[in-house]
Amino acid sequence: MWVLLLLLLLVFLLINAPWLFQQAYAWYYRTRVGALPAWDPVPGTRLLVLAPHPDDESLAAAGLMQRVRQGGGKVYIAWMTLGDGFQWDAALLNRTLRPTPADLRGLAERRRQESVAAAQALGVPEGNLFLLGYPDRGLLHLFLENFFTPYRSPNTHLDRVSYPGTFRPGAPYTGEAWERDLRAILERVRPDLVVSPAPEDAHPDHRATAYMALRLMGERGWLDRLRFYMVHGGLEWPLPKGLHPGLYLEPPPRGRHLAWQRLDLTPEEEARKLQALKAHRSQMEILGRFMEAFVRKNELFTPASNPPMAP
Repeated sequence: MWVLLLLLLLVFLLINAPWLFQQAYAWYYRTRVGALPAWDPVPGTRLLVLAPHPDDESLAAAGLMQRVRQGGGKVYIAWMTLGDGFQWDAALLNRTLRPTPADLRGLAERRRQESVAAAQALGVPEGNLFLLGYPDRGLLHLFLENFFTPYRSPNTHLDRVSYPGTFRPGAPYTGEAWERDLRAILERVRPDLVVSPAPEDAHPDHRATAYMALRLMGERGWLDRLRFYMVHGGLEWPLPKGLHPGLYLEPPPRGRHLAWQRLDLTPEEEARKLQALKAHRSQMEILGRFMEAFVRKNELFTPASNPPMAP
């Protein structure tokens, strides 16, 4: 009997090892967030948020956007895609096991509207929003092998920007076109601060956005204006799931070596962040507890031009 109990315990531990490990990681690092350097944007900042998909801007930087506006600055948001590759979301919303390309194109239009609503919740005017409309789950292809040759999305069957309200309708799905659009936005906004996903993020669209940000900011000598955030930061991160506004957001496992700085949020800023997330209704229906887990006492950003901290 004892042998059987030990075997059952061993099986339980093996099955749940990743979850238990991440729980221990979250507890350990959360107690140390308060010791991270505090950071606040300077008054009058012109902030540009680069978001691979609708909702990334609210998950990572809703508090920062509010703080910039409170300091008399201006906020701009550029979405690389409209999230038209999220098969599970399209399946849930359309009540089908096999969403069609038309279903996914319809999802993009819905997420475009949700993006505008989330920005409005944060006080960002519609004239400061840039929706590029490139292919969800295709950005790394654009940056690498499809820099000059158009990419055809396997999800929507599109090979060019085809959605209304986008920055440059008809632009081909190429890295060259994407780079041209972002360069034009940088010239128009002339930001003092740009926040982008980190190159260590697990999602390929996030990594591609980071590479493009490094390339364009570097060519201008603006790397000191670039800071990174992370959304897909490693197994189970952040824990616990659900709404816990009284907890710190700990550094993500994939980026624990980076020089993170914390932006402390007020309860009012946390509440407004949750309001912005709820505007992304299509995402909240399937990822609600994951998204709510980002409503914490702080947001985390790391300078792109600083060397990483020792582990």
